[in-house]
Amino acid sequence: MTQHRVRKAVLPAAGLGTRFLPATKAIPKEMIPVVDKPLIQYAVEECLASGIEHIIIVTGRGKSAIEDHFDAAPEMESFLTAKGKHALAALVKELGRMAQVSYTRQHEALGLGHAVLMAKELVGNEPFAVLLGDVIIHGARAATRQLIDVYEATGQGAIAVEPVPMDQIHLYGVIQPERKDVAGGPASPAVPAPLPAAMRERLTRIEDLVEKPKREEAPSNLSVTGRYVLPAEIFACLEKTPPGRGGEIQLTDGMRMLAKEKGLWGYRYEGTAYDAGDKLGFLKATVEFALMNAELGPAFRQYLKTLKP
Repeated sequence: MTQHRVRKAVLPAAGLGTRFLPATKAIPKEMIPVVDKPLIQYAVEECLASGIEHIIIVTGRGKSAIEDHFDAAPEMESFLTAKGKHALAALVKELGRMAQVSYTRQHEALGLGHAVLMAKELVGNEPFAVLLGDVIIHGARAATRQLIDVYEATGQGAIAVEPVPMDQIHLYGVIQPERKDVAGGPASPAVPAPLPAAMRERLTRIEDLVEKPKREEAPSNLSVTGRYVLPAEIFACLEKTPPGRGGEIQLTDGMRMLAKEKGLWGYRYEGTAYDAGDKLGFLKATVEFALMNAELGPAFRQYLKTLKP
């Protein structure tokens, strides 16, 4: 059977964003800016850098600002052009053209797995990426593109993982590597040859996944990092996944089934991740992206040096 190219991505954006209240009472969490871009735009830009052609955003009630952001705004373009602000007018125009975006609704907050399942009809019978919009990954090469390379070489799903300190392991979903693999060490000999040696060393075949384990029960130190490339079979797995606590369908449970039935890889991606869905992580992302900003960085760095410890 011919292997499909990964050309679609699903961005779940239906959550209530309660960790950022009161800011998110009227503003979608995904639209809170990190420096000069809303959170979700970083994920969309990563999709484009990864060769994704069609972005599917799963929204909910009160999320219309996301649709407006990626829509055309001719009135604003005309206003800015009339004021001679041509660079800003071009920026607004580009936002409306940067990607083919479709939307589907998750009417109830029934878990990440349920949110992904809402995109089934738009995805169809082909592989796709999933990006959690409150995780920003910065690096020389898009993290999603790295996972697509793994999928193209193996024909199996791949998820981004990274080592975390064991005293924080209870905060994450954690992979259980195949028994002949060692967490953080060389990958299984079964890793496909078409991948460069440097990438093969970062691969680990996944036997199982555990959600927020106790330190003494954690099967590895490799946590799941909010980027996934999955085959269409994940939908059947999610449909068979019973609701867990709170009536939610978890993507982790669907991936556990996928790993056993079809195979699944963990890839220690190259780059730095920022959990901008957490207040401290959001502040860290804001500071570091401001320092990387060509226009703001030098002056901001000087300002930070003036702060007293």
